Amino acid sequence: MTGDATPGAAWLLADTAARRPAHPALVTAAGPVTYGDLWERARRYAAVLRGHGVRSGDRVALLLTNTPHFPAAYFGALALGATVVPVNALLKAGEAAHVLGDSGARALVCAVPLAAVGTAAAREAGVDTVLTVQGDGPAGAPDLDALATRTAPVDTYVPRAPDDLALILYTSGTTGRPKGAMITHHNLVMNVTTTVVSPFALRGDDVLLGCLPLFHTFGQVCGMATCFRAGATMVLMPRFEAAEALRLMTAERCTVFMGVPTMYLGLLEAARLDPGRPPLQRAYSGGAALPVAVLEEFRSTFGCEVYEGYGLTETSPVVAYNRPGRPCRPGTVGTPVEGVRVAIARADVESRVEPLPPGETGEIVVSGHNVMAGYLGRPEATAEVLVDGWFRTGDLGVQDEEGRLTVVDRKKDMVVRAGYNVYPREVEELLARHPAVAAVAVIGLPDDVCGEEVCAVVRPRPGAVADEALAAGIIAWSRARIAAYKYPRRVEFTDSFPLGPSGKVLKRELVTRYAHRPR
Repeated sequence: MTGDATPGAAWLLADTAARRPAHPALVTAAGPVTYGDLWERARRYAAVLRGHGVRSGDRVALLLTNTPHFPAAYFGALALGATVVPVNALLKAGEAAHVLGDSGARALVCAVPLAAVGTAAAREAGVDTVLTVQGDGPAGAPDLDALATRTAPVDTYVPRAPDDLALILYTSGTTGRPKGAMITHHNLVMNVTTTVVSPFALRGDDVLLGCLPLFHTFGQVCGMATCFRAGATMVLMPRFEAAEALRLMTAERCTVFMGVPTMYLGLLEAARLDPGRPPLQRAYSGGAALPVAVLEEFRSTFGCEVYEGYGLTETSPVVAYNRPGRPCRPGTVGTPVEGVRVAIARADVESRVEPLPPGETGEIVVSGHNVMAGYLGRPEATAEVLVDGWFRTGDLGVQDEEGRLTVVDRKKDMVVRAGYNVYPREVEELLARHPAVAAVAVIGLPDDVCGEEVCAVVRPRPGAVADEALAAGIIAWSRARIAAYKYPRRVEFTDSFPLGPSGKVLKRELVTRYAHRPR
């Protein structure tokens, strides 16, 4: 990625389509889609967008679910030299309007089932061009597929400079409104071409279950883009459902699984009822901490190694991973990928980066080809996180002498109880081994005496009775196994956790739910 112009991110699909046009890129309920067909559809979409005035450098927003329309529109927009703005399909109209307006979207490609939200958001944000897929949308929004069949495809893709924007990815907005992370073509292509070799080790004969949402960076970059670069096949699920995921992986003979911890838990529960087992060779976890007990059970149940890693929207996304060919250390996220540096800095010094020695806990900072160009239109927010040539992640971690990284917790999730720092992940790792606990999230709740109190929100295993006796038993069990200031004094039960778009537990919603509930 040097010089004034490069192929850009559209090359990730175009090159594979040229090399193996007849190989299936996608497997869907409607049948396979070859690389040649997918790239032709992307080029037809590009021609339609061009006919609606989209030019190089414009922003094209995608409000799409996990269907072949997503990669076609994604790479079609990239082929024009436009910047892709994926929109979380779970957003309401007002939230989507913020993304469209903040990004300056010129056009919106919207799935018909989401068209009511999309058209309302486009109207509020002043986006004139709305194209729908899977049929005409409300207010006469034209059908992109119908137009594409009548439109000659563009010949090829527009070359881009390394620092041109490929993507604007909106953060989950844990504080304030979501911010748009500016991902360059250099960021995206380097992250894909690096990780497709290691840690993902994808080959052309691999089959990957595509159950992560494509609008999220994990599913979009680690899943879709690396799969396409390798010329592998993605079995596309509209949404994750554990029993169907297990059936699909077995039927389609999936060799690779990528998911977040809630998906691993779901697959383990499904496996207790379904004896079918896919020929998995490796599995990759990200998005949140995977309890070691869950990793070990998955490894035993499915007979494959589980590699846990670490990344963020702002880092394109991969930072570090355990990987094939090296000893896997459960509980860690491995070592930085090629071309990326990681250090641990003093968390209480924000104006500069002060590195800490191995073995000390501090804030994880990252530098390398994966670090975003900044937050769109937010110079102050950018300056807060891009410091001394490093990206401050907001996560707490520790590195050993070999550079292996362990993520301790989110800086904002840390519980301060009576002046002591309690890292929820450590408590969650312990509670995941309790025989009655299926899943757990540890949070801090306001307390008049201690400032914050440690609370474990538990989803019990089937057959366990969620009552005061079980809560007391969990408290006593953890008290015997962890320091006095760390164990939960409070246990709440739930049937399900509030989840973000990537499947990560939304702890801030749990805090809101339980903060004022009587004990």
